[in-house]
Amino acid sequence: MGEAGGALVLFSGGQDSTTCLAFALERFETVETIGFDYGQRHRVELDVRPQILGTIRADFPQWAGRLGADHLIDMRVLGQISDTALTAETAIAMQDNGLPNTFVPGRNLLFLGFAGALAYRRGLKHLVTGVCETDFSGYPDCRDDTIKAMQLALNLGMESRFVIDTPLMWIDKAATWQLADTLGGSALVDLIREATHTCYAGDRTHRHSWGYGCGSCPACELRATGWDRYVAARDEG
Repeated sequence: MGEAGGALVLFSGGQDSTTCLAFALERFETVETIGFDYGQRHRVELDVRPQILGTIRADFPQWAGRLGADHLIDMRVLGQISDTALTAETAIAMQDNGLPNTFVPGRNLLFLGFAGALAYRRGLKHLVTGVCETDFSGYPDCRDDTIKAMQLALNLGMESRFVIDTPLMWIDKAATWQLADTLGGSALVDLIREATHTCYAGDRTHRHSWGYGCGSCPACELRATGWDRYVAARDEG
C-alpha cells in the first residue's frame, strides 16, 4: 500500500520529472500531475506529457490506479517578463552574473507556489519536484536551501503541512537513469528514452541512444553523459 496524503508531481514531460512521477506512483496512494505553459522555447515538452501519462496508464498496471488528474496551468505571463534563452530564440551563453541565460528568474518559485495552491484545493500533502544540486546548470532556485525555504513559506502562508519531496536533489544524471530502472525496469527506461523531452532547443528530429534532442545544448549533454555512465555501469554489473 502507498502512503496516504497524496502527491502532486511537477511534471514537465522531461526525464527528471518523469522519474519523479514514477517515484511518487511507487510511494503514494494518489498522485496528480501539474505542468506549466510559460512560453518556453522547448514547448514540445508539453506535447509529450499526455503520451507519457497515457503509456503509464496502459503499460504500468501497478501504477495506473494511483494516477489521477493532470493539470496544465497557463503561465505565459512569465515568458512575457523574461528575457532568457528558454523563452526566446537566443543563443545559450553565460551571463556576467555567473548564471547561464537559460535561467528563468522566479520560475521554480512560481511553479511551487501555484502547485501549493492547487495541492491545497485538491487535499494533497506532498509536492514532488525534480530539482537537483548535483547535475544542474547553476540555477539558484534548484538548491536544497531554496526548496526548504519555499516549503516553510508555503506552510506558513497556507497554514498547512506540505512536504516538498526532491528525490533527485543529491544524485547525478547517471543515478537518475538508474533510479528509473529501479522503479520501473527497462519499460520505464525505454519510455523515458523514447517519449520524454529535455532538449532546450525543442528538437524532436534527431534520435540518439538516450532519446531525442539537438545533442549539443547543456540539457542534452547532461542527459547523454548520464546515459553513457548508466549504461557502462549496467553492463559492468
